[in-house]
Amino acid sequence: MEKMYNDGRKQRGAYYTPEEVVYSLVRWAVRQPTDRLLDPSSGDGRFLARHQRSVGVEQDPNAAIVSRARAPWALIHEGEFFSWASSTKERFECTAGNPPFIRYQRFNGEVRERALRLCTSLGASFSGLTSSWAPFLVATASLLKPGGRMAFVVPAEIGHAPYAQPLLQYLTSNFEDVRLLAVGSKLFPELSEDAWLLYAGGFGGQTAKILLAAEKRFSFSPGPPTYGVHVSMSEWRRWNHRLRPFLMPDSARELYHRLVNDRTTRRLGDVAQVSIGYVTGANDFFHLRPDQARQAGIPAPFLQPTIRNGRALSGQAVTRSMLRSWLDNDEPVLLLRLSPEAAIPRAVQRYLDTPAGQEARTSYKCSNRSPWYVVPDVVIPDAFISYMSGEGPALVANRAQCTCTNSVHTVRLLGNMSLSSVQSAWEHPFTRLSCEIEGHPLGGGMLKVEPREAQRIALCNRSRWRHSELELIEEALFTLRQWRHHSGEKATTRL
Repeated sequence: MEKMYNDGRKQRGAYYTPEEVVYSLVRWAVRQPTDRLLDPSSGDGRFLARHQRSVGVEQDPNAAIVSRARAPWALIHEGEFFSWASSTKERFECTAGNPPFIRYQRFNGEVRERALRLCTSLGASFSGLTSSWAPFLVATASLLKPGGRMAFVVPAEIGHAPYAQPLLQYLTSNFEDVRLLAVGSKLFPELSEDAWLLYAGGFGGQTAKILLAAEKRFSFSPGPPTYGVHVSMSEWRRWNHRLRPFLMPDSARELYHRLVNDRTTRRLGDVAQVSIGYVTGANDFFHLRPDQARQAGIPAPFLQPTIRNGRALSGQAVTRSMLRSWLDNDEPVLLLRLSPEAAIPRAVQRYLDTPAGQEARTSYKCSNRSPWYVVPDVVIPDAFISYMSGEGPALVANRAQCTCTNSVHTVRLLGNMSLSSVQSAWEHPFTRLSCEIEGHPLGGGMLKVEPREAQRIALCNRSRWRHSELELIEEALFTLRQWRHHSGEKATTRL
């Protein structure tokens, strides 16, 4: 989230840390005036300015100039951090900072390859889908002296992202003490992402637990949190390698775990297959309006009604009357659906040869499939799931026999539970809580549910519930929604 200027900040993961957070983290990390402090992405030098014996690494020359002006006593290495970390012989008593938060789509090329190789040599194997900050912390930790300490701002994704797993395993295997402070209010108001604070001490040791503390707002403290939930690594693994569920009360976690293992409970993946929809590679070309299809003379058998995005999923079902209204409004909801075996009518061939078709076939997806005009993975599911929403994912029956793009998930029943039963369970607070636990915050109050996460959502078919159970479930649901900044009201307990 740190380091850069003006329009380049987002691309470089560059957002500067509030001074009170800087002061806390440096106080957490530094124990003696003689300690050497490393900030591996020093930006404008605000961490370096808090300690006289400080060293920074910064690849932006303009930021390095600002750093030197703010902390003239600091030694600042200009260049790319992973290259420097791979070759330096310097070692430090402590390190503090805010690593650049660059998502995997832009964290690429030689820098990523160098980072992943270095981390693998250190015992932390990240996939190519990791964001930059996680390898950054592993490489930084490796530069500590025995007994060294680190204190960093980290994205709240450390509580749920799959790529955070190698990082947390590395930290607990290489530090005697690992603590996290979850902060409810935003440390960076201009960003949709939340940030937590990480402390790790006693480099060279190991621990079997993580201390997770939570505060609604950040306030300065002279030391890392001493209160909170001690999460054992075995418990962390039991909760699908996630810390976010430990923001709930202990009693809610115990109840949820008991209900998940109840004989009346099934995971969605036990009764249905959940997948992403199709990808055309050229949406404007492959999705036609009814009037456009009529003018082109494209026969109806080659046009498949489709759901373009989650906004179309309202109520309990996509009905034929809803589809008729979309067609009457001339909305682009007709997918050009061709098969590699079928003969192509002359009107369809003319459409494929239009300037729009000539442009579409050069897109990345189209140019890498044969024939280019056959859209793969087109299915007619039993239902759809909205994968990104505020209130929670909707499960909507497909009565209109539509297909869908990858902006919506397909649900195909396996035959051992009716759709009406699945939908009934889906609306229960227990399943809504399971959506929060298995899904993940996206920022801006949104919850995102990937297919693998959706298949883990628990469906409980109990006919009788205790009042105290429902109260506990709804309180936990309200808590997790608050942590992702969803502003909905607390549910009313139902019997």
